[in-house]
Amino acid sequence: MTAAAPSTGSGSLSRTLLLVALLLLAPSLARAATPLTTERVATGLDDPVFVTHAPRDHDRLFIVEQPGFVRILDISVDPPVLLPTPFLDIDDRVDDAFSEQGLLGLAFHPDFASNRQLFVAYTDVFDVLRVSRFTVPLGSPDVANPDSEQIILSALQPQPNHNGGWIAFGPNDDYLYIAIGDGGGGGDDDVGHTPGLGNGQDTTKPLGKILRIDVDGTNGPGGTYGIPPTNPFASTAGRDEVWSYGLRNPWRNSFDPSNGDLYIADVGQNQWEEINHQPGTSTGGENWGWRCREGANDFNTTFTPACAGATLLDPIHEYQHGAPDFHCAVTGGEVYRGCAVPDLKGTYFFADWCSADIWSFVVSGGAKTQFTPRTSELAPGGGQTLNQISSFGRDAFGEIYITDRGGQVYKIVPDGVASQCPARVPSSGPASRTGLVAALIASASGLGAWQALRRRAALRAR
Repeated sequence: MTAAAPSTGSGSLSRTLLLVALLLLAPSLARAATPLTTERVATGLDDPVFVTHAPRDHDRLFIVEQPGFVRILDISVDPPVLLPTPFLDIDDRVDDAFSEQGLLGLAFHPDFASNRQLFVAYTDVFDVLRVSRFTVPLGSPDVANPDSEQIILSALQPQPNHNGGWIAFGPNDDYLYIAIGDGGGGGDDDVGHTPGLGNGQDTTKPLGKILRIDVDGTNGPGGTYGIPPTNPFASTAGRDEVWSYGLRNPWRNSFDPSNGDLYIADVGQNQWEEINHQPGTSTGGENWGWRCREGANDFNTTFTPACAGATLLDPIHEYQHGAPDFHCAVTGGEVYRGCAVPDLKGTYFFADWCSADIWSFVVSGGAKTQFTPRTSELAPGGGQTLNQISSFGRDAFGEIYITDRGGQVYKIVPDGVASQCPARVPSSGPASRTGLVAALIASASGLGAWQALRRRAALRAR
């Protein structure tokens, strides 16, 4: 008996097309499946502006307070406990007299577990943005030594605003990235700004830039840091530390730990807020446009012939100021890589300072997809408010937190749905890459530990 030939009729073709469509839609359908909310994990803080974690430390969350303190939130217990003694107290040298000044950034050395080094960015009384190294004494894991400061880099700010101050180590190369604003004022054309060009477009200045340095090197100015040999201006005209330029006031940037993509939130002047996206495979040198442009739009009359001849990159997302929601200043966020809500992986959250609106999107193929308003969903309820959003941050598990300058920290959690994280095991100290923790790291990053180490070694050489 001869077997029947496969059908090639229109019914079979329709079913095939339907199956393909469902497969293409599946990721977005799954991503929308888990409802979200926020829960308050800390209160009573003094102007919190950032949260982060130390490498392989799954028990502690470090909260930056703008007046000059870093606090520890013990997240190994439920509910989390805010330790009474600051982890770092440098209030005596931090100037937070202006709303955009103060202790602004914190990053832990990739080898923190062995060298106990951390780095902060703050403004001092001379309007200088400083990046400094501190150490944690042996036997005192919860209190860093304020007298161990080594200033490694300084940038004079002509005006007190637009300091930037975000710092972080790149997950692909272990270099320290530093965001600095254009020097302040308005329009990047005040005293101390390069005439006719602005600081953002002047590659000989550190202002209006993302810098990249090697904190373990010594070939930089003063011998306090090194210049990565693959920096785009290391062997040509321009300041050696510059990684990318054309920024006004980059406020709260972040790396996607799974691929090294960098998200840069740049606060606009009069009309437009923007998010810039730099792939983890970038070799640097991007011009994000300011002050030639604000977002993807020409800025007033400053779009000069020099601007017309430059390669200016469009933001991956922009939004406009004005009514009815009174948007005015973007607060950059984080990419979710946690375990509690698996269908959120790869989702970038961010907010607006004035309206306290929260949104998210996913970068796919270099483009923005799945843009989603999140404000109502993430409202904490119970009489609590989340209306002064200063920053987002992540713990070592990849879960996302939101800082509110009213003195609170919230965590994004599934609403009415069980967390998909494995049950937490007791810990007697900073967790190691074994057992449960290793599984969580691999789950959050999408890579095995060995694969991640091989990727980092390869990309550091670029």
